[in-house]
Amino acid sequence: MTDQPYGFAREDPWRIFRIMAEFVDSFETLAKLRPAVTIFGSARTSPGDKYYKLAETLARELGKHRLALITGGGPGIMEAANKGAAESKAHSVGLNIELPFEQKGNRFANVPLHFHYFFSRKVCFVKYSIAFVFMPGGFGTLDEFFEVITLVQTQRIPRFPLILFGRHYWNGLLRWCKRTVEAPGFISPGDLDLVTLTEDPHEAVEIILDYLRRVGPPESIPKAFC
Repeated sequence: MTDQPYGFAREDPWRIFRIMAEFVDSFETLAKLRPAVTIFGSARTSPGDKYYKLAETLARELGKHRLALITGGGPGIMEAANKGAAESKAHSVGLNIELPFEQKGNRFANVPLHFHYFFSRKVCFVKYSIAFVFMPGGFGTLDEFFEVITLVQTQRIPRFPLILFGRHYWNGLLRWCKRTVEAPGFISPGDLDLVTLTEDPHEAVEIILDYLRRVGPPESIPKAFC
C-alpha cells in the first residue's frame, strides 16, 4: 500500500501525453469541417420513439443546409442524429466516449473520433459548434445543457442558439429554474431567455439558419473560448 501513491505520481505525468493526443487528433479532424451543430440526447432512446425520429429529421434538414452534425457518437438520439446527417451526405461526427456499459459507437458517424476523457470530448463539442440542440436525456444531457448555458451566460462563448427540444421533458426543469434559481437571484433576470423551447425540427433549423444569416459567412462566425 505504501508504494501506491508514489506509483500513481510517477504515472500521472504520462497521462498528459494521452490527453494531448486526444486534443491533437480531434482538433486536426474537426478544424477541417464546415460549421457544425451539436445534438445531445439520451443513449437509451429506441428507434420507435418520437424523439428518435425527430432527431433524425432535424439532422437531415441541417445537413441539407451544408452544416456538419456532431453527437456523442453512441446509440439512441445520437444514432438518430448521425443517421439523419449521413442520409443528407453531411459530415456526421461521433465523439464516442469509452464507457464500461451502454455507450458503443453507432455506424452512422462518418467522422468517428474516440475519447478516453470526458473533458477533452466536451471541449470538442463546444469548440466546433455554432448551435446546440438538447433532446430529452439523462444526467449526461443535463450536464451538457448546464455547462453550455453557463458558458454562454458568462460570455465565455458567443450567444449561440441553445434549443431545448421537447416541451413535456423540459417544462418542469424550466419552471423549477424560474422559481427556485431565478426568483431568489441565483441567476439574473433574462438568463433563461438564452434558450428556446420547441417541438418542431423546422423551427429549430430556422433558428440556426437565422443566426448564421445574422453573423455572416463562416469566417465571420465568432469563435468559442477554447
